[in-house]
Amino acid sequence: MRVNTLKRALVAFALALPGAAIATLVAAPAAHADGCYTWQRTLSQGRSGADVRQLQIRVAGWAAYRDIVPVDGSYGPETAAAVRRFQAAYGLRADGIAGPQTFNKLYQLQDNDCSPAHFSYSELDGGCGQGGFSGGPLSAASTRANATRTMWKLEALRRKLGDEPLRVTSGFRSTACNRQVGGASKSQHLYGTAADVVPSTATLCQVAREARSHGFSGILGPGYPGHSNHVHVDSRRENNSDGLPNTTTWSAPNCGVR
Repeated sequence: MRVNTLKRALVAFALALPGAAIATLVAAPAAHADGCYTWQRTLSQGRSGADVRQLQIRVAGWAAYRDIVPVDGSYGPETAAAVRRFQAAYGLRADGIAGPQTFNKLYQLQDNDCSPAHFSYSELDGGCGQGGFSGGPLSAASTRANATRTMWKLEALRRKLGDEPLRVTSGFRSTACNRQVGGASKSQHLYGTAADVVPSTATLCQVAREARSHGFSGILGPGYPGHSNHVHVDSRRENNSDGLPNTTTWSAPNCGVR
């Protein structure tokens, strides 16, 4: 976990300037040089393109209960609803339209490597000490992209828990590492779509229950064998590479999550 302090200070300073205040009133986003991604237009329902897809990656953690936000580049009702939840969570006007204020908040939350403020690739990359995203069934680039999406969902979960720090104890595992730790043969950890997390002050049950409304189609926690000291979250419903049905599996019986 870390915060790009300098970057956020610069953005905060820019937002305090009169010009930035005026820019929020115009139809197109204010010019912004961001190290990860810069949006060039206001987005709303009916829009499509790569910029919509980039937005969806960042708001997918604001899905409705038991739902997911398709990352398909098409600004549909699910995306608009997720944007409204994101906006409300950060004290913005919740109109479901992604404009300057929404993008400025995303710029504050993302670092130059496209990871969100409170999570890093080093937390999600290879277990068993090897690091990186190679050695799994997908290319390292595809696995890393999945890890990016996982982190943005975790960022939303963290926010909803009151900015409660979440420690990732296991992210991506190579095939060899997964075998070494006794993971399932089709474990979502192999694809970068999963993370095992431990909260600092919230209970594991609070995490498991809240995860149901943040785009996680896989939740395993207290009461499920081997998950008494952490909560496993994943995006199995969106994983088209594992050869398994795209279904939702929740099991944390001690928390009432089924």
